[in-house]
Amino acid sequence: MITCTNCETAQFLQITQSRVYFEDGEMINEISETYECTLCGATGQYVYDDDSDEETVTGDVEHTTERPKYA
Repeated sequence: MITCTNCETAQFLQITQSRVYFEDGEMINEISETYECTLCGATGQYVYDDDSDEETVTGDVEHTTERPKYA
């Protein structure tokens, strides 16, 4: 789950830009999403690269498997 690090919740996150890249037309190779928190105005980006099986999170968002503090 992607959450706002300032508000500690995903409830107010809005995807402002999303891109899915298909290298061969069939398999997803990269997912890129830009987020904005409508409560505090924070922004961030999540990128998943299938080639290296790596997730990158930048800005004021975080990727977590835990339940958010404020759900």
